[in-house]
Amino acid sequence: MSQSLTQLFDLDSLLTPEEIEIRSTVRKFAAERIRPHIAEWFEEGRIPARELAVELGSLGVLGMHLDGYDCAGTSATAYGLACLELEAVDSGIRSLVSVQGSLAMFSIHHWGSEEQKQQWLPSMAAGRAIGCFGLTEPDHGSDPAGMRTRAVREGDDWLLNGTKMWITNGSIADVAVVWAQTEEGIRGFVIPTDTPGFSAPEIGAKMSLRASVTSELVLEDVRLPAAAILPHAQGLRGPLTSLGEARFGIVFGAIGAARDCLETAIDYAQTREVFGKPLAGYQLTQAKIADMALEVGKGHLLAYHLGRIKDRGDITPEQVSTGKLNNVREAIAIARECRTILAANGITLEYPVIRHANNLESVLTYEGTSEVHQLTIGKALTGSAAFR
Repeated sequence: MSQSLTQLFDLDSLLTPEEIEIRSTVRKFAAERIRPHIAEWFEEGRIPARELAVELGSLGVLGMHLDGYDCAGTSATAYGLACLELEAVDSGIRSLVSVQGSLAMFSIHHWGSEEQKQQWLPSMAAGRAIGCFGLTEPDHGSDPAGMRTRAVREGDDWLLNGTKMWITNGSIADVAVVWAQTEEGIRGFVIPTDTPGFSAPEIGAKMSLRASVTSELVLEDVRLPAAAILPHAQGLRGPLTSLGEARFGIVFGAIGAARDCLETAIDYAQTREVFGKPLAGYQLTQAKIADMALEVGKGHLLAYHLGRIKDRGDITPEQVSTGKLNNVREAIAIARECRTILAANGITLEYPVIRHANNLESVLTYEGTSEVHQLTIGKALTGSAAFR
């Protein structure tokens, strides 16, 4: 009898009964509600995001690792497991949840005023309001300090002008957390998207993350009251702390995509006959499967370990970079290798492998490129910053 990856590494022994229950609940939802439709959504480049947001809110996964304001208040590890199960179906679904909970909601929860928290967090946790996070600009991705979006004071108000790019949830968002240069340094603003001068044209013609809404944010003389500023965030620490939350979810999520590819390849190899016997019976196939299983298993162990560190409040940005760099890099390599086992069938949407591979091309470079994470780790180990 064949073993599952969970059995091979005895992964469940590292989780609490509550975490296993949360994982099972999210896995069941993803299998029943999303998996039957995801290939069609990917092919058509659309997603019923508002409908899904309400369902994900009812499931309790939006901002689930935050406390209060109708958020579930789970452990960081439980949140990671939810990301893992969602990305095992599609990176776009996990992105919706990550941007909502780890970027938009976290920013308001961590840096916002009590009024901002009361106004937005309960409806965002329920999925009734969707949020986005505007940091990246057309010419400033890896170097956010160079952003050109500016906010200037006009009396008691703020006037914002600028452009943000590659913004998940942008054109369906009800609220945008946008970062801008001010005379005081970089500050964050909570912007209702029906504010005059704010627009969010959707970006199309994507070959990756097609089951996800990606947009540009355009701010043309957007006038905001003084109360719109995030009062407790000043400088890059604000947005970078939020990015660390999202990167943590990717550590888990990417390995979910890898697991799904591997399980698909094993199942295919067991049923596909070549030269009179199953493909799984050949040594070269088993070598590929064994090598990939090691990396998927190690990726789980790394994610779980980082989850425990985060749960006790000791995680560092360098540790999150280590997890993101390793797990995404291994996941995309596994997706490509699994495609070779499926051969020509691997390029069709009948199987999830090429879809995962395409999605992971985006995951590889968003929330910090591999090069940025390499330099972050290099700086931690050598004491020398090599970004410039």
